[in-house]
Amino acid sequence: MRAFPNPRVRNLGILAHVDAGKTTVTERILFLTGAVHKRGEVHAGTTVTDFDPQERERGITISSAAVTASWDGHRLAIVDTPGHVDFSDEVERALRVLDGAVAVFDAVAGVEPQSETVWRQADRHGVPRIAFVNKMDRAGADLDATVASMRSRLGAVVLPVQLPVGREDGFRGVVDLVRMRAYVWDDGVRTETDVPARLRKEALRRRRDLEERVAELHPDALEEFCATDALSGATLTRALRALTLDGTAVVVLCGAAYRDRGVEPLLDAIVAYLPSPLDRPPVGGGEQAADPHAPLVALAFKVHATPTGRMTYVRVYAGALFKGDTVLDTATGRTERVSRVLHVQADRTSEVSVALAGDVVALVGPRTVRAGATLCAPHAPVVLEPPVTAAPVVSVAVEACRSTDTGRLAAGLARLAEEDPSLVVRTDPETGQTVLSGLGELHLEVAVERLRRDRDLEVTVGRPRVAYRETVVRGVTGLLHRHVKQDGGAGQFAHVVLDVAPLDGEGEFSFASTVTGGRVPQEYVRAVEAGCRDALAEGPLGGHPVTGVRVTLTDGATHPKDSSELAFRTAGRAALREALRASVMTLLEPVAEVTVTVPAESFGPVLGDLAARRGRVADSRVRGGTSVVTATVPLAELFGYATRLRGRTQGRGTFTTRPAGYEPLKV
Repeated sequence: MRAFPNPRVRNLGILAHVDAGKTTVTERILFLTGAVHKRGEVHAGTTVTDFDPQERERGITISSAAVTASWDGHRLAIVDTPGHVDFSDEVERALRVLDGAVAVFDAVAGVEPQSETVWRQADRHGVPRIAFVNKMDRAGADLDATVASMRSRLGAVVLPVQLPVGREDGFRGVVDLVRMRAYVWDDGVRTETDVPARLRKEALRRRRDLEERVAELHPDALEEFCATDALSGATLTRALRALTLDGTAVVVLCGAAYRDRGVEPLLDAIVAYLPSPLDRPPVGGGEQAADPHAPLVALAFKVHATPTGRMTYVRVYAGALFKGDTVLDTATGRTERVSRVLHVQADRTSEVSVALAGDVVALVGPRTVRAGATLCAPHAPVVLEPPVTAAPVVSVAVEACRSTDTGRLAAGLARLAEEDPSLVVRTDPETGQTVLSGLGELHLEVAVERLRRDRDLEVTVGRPRVAYRETVVRGVTGLLHRHVKQDGGAGQFAHVVLDVAPLDGEGEFSFASTVTGGRVPQEYVRAVEAGCRDALAEGPLGGHPVTGVRVTLTDGATHPKDSSELAFRTAGRAALREALRASVMTLLEPVAEVTVTVPAESFGPVLGDLAARRGRVADSRVRGGTSVVTATVPLAELFGYATRLRGRTQGRGTFTTRPAGYEPLKV
């Protein structure tokens, strides 16, 4: 039923900060494994994984793409993920279903903001990973500095297993510290040699350091090290795999993917250290991981609309999924028929008869399945934890230029939100406008451009607006609210007394009850809490959601006939609204951590511009004639910043952002 047994399957993602070279790494893997016969180049728009026209025009990955390759008798199912912060939700969904990952770092820049973000996402999902330090041929490339930044910024236990041969433009290859062999590339052709004499002393020192660190972390390695004062290559490999699988340590390799140097050892490391589906914990209550004979359990992680129909990407965790099967969507309770099972190679597909546990495939047939839904056998329902969807922070008003296109616009927006759960579509109750919300300015630009291209719609877009929040600065105590309604028949009666205060620490809402003596039954306490949650949707300052509030129900009273859960929910909602109006409130605005890289001579003007945008500089440093500034800036002040930065630096400045939460609005 399978050409590759499960132990020889690797489901992995390529993670990185934008421009670290992960798409180039993926393209070189496809070329070296024979999956493609011509190298794809990002700058030429010929990549396999960045097949969308917008991706090729912008030179960035926007949506994750799945490809498959074979290496050393193993099947590698690879997902190339976006590196831009605006598309981090795409990374989140991919990491939810992958077994392992390769984190790519720029050898000059080290750990960058989005590198840290995707690393934390992988930590949250418990995804084992190895690291590849790319662009070792660039001026200023430094493997040791990158490793040091991984230790300091990521808090990771990193174990370099290679020593570079040559520096910067003279980078020619690597010394494998596990096998103590050197690999040198000339015009893309790899040659294996003995360790060069000039590097042998340094290689032996680093090998000794690697053995000592592994012995400290792995009991079997420690036993051999104590007995022989060394570790064999086989023991070292087994220990490195075990440390990678349990997340204790991260193996680090290096290379220059664009110049075809270092990719083959990376492939060997993927096979040697990253997990197979059998190495991951079983899901759905099964006793064995990736059991093809168990009832079906699969998770939908991506929905994609194509000109020929709707495709649902799924990871099969248990059982087998055949063409023509009927599956249960536990999110909706509906059954769906699978008309086709597709093997996916970026934008190309081929039909297969069955998908087994451990496979990542696309399905044609399901019409209502959304990303995050669990698909399972109808007789054995299971619910898997869905990926977490980030809350949108930027909104724009979208209108069709022609009134006859209003219906088509609504359908197009609904399809966008279906494919990308981090996009939210709503109607503004005050203006009646259709509002599209997303994770950033670029995120919304890409979504609107898809409407124009894919749907042939002419649309107008309003100025971006950020998602403000409201919070309590000083609350109230003993606020009494009595809800009484009598209009014939059974009436409504609820009496509540609330204390409202700021919530210490992080969090959106906390509710507690100190009522004693049964004055308010427990079911009515839960109703009061539900009513309070309803009231948080709109605050008194501007109708923005309320966050950071602690509510305590201190007293109340009931009526033997007229009290009900509905009455107490209504009372809780009205009481909290009244309490918020009586409290001292403030607006919160979203802020972002901005890292700006500019020529040293542009440092002053850029710093002044950040100050004018209400930015707070946290760090600045000079690296090889380039200044790097890290600042916290309100998100509302960053609209149009890319154009301003290019103008101030003659097109040589770049910047990246990542969300940094909410802070009080200061005008």
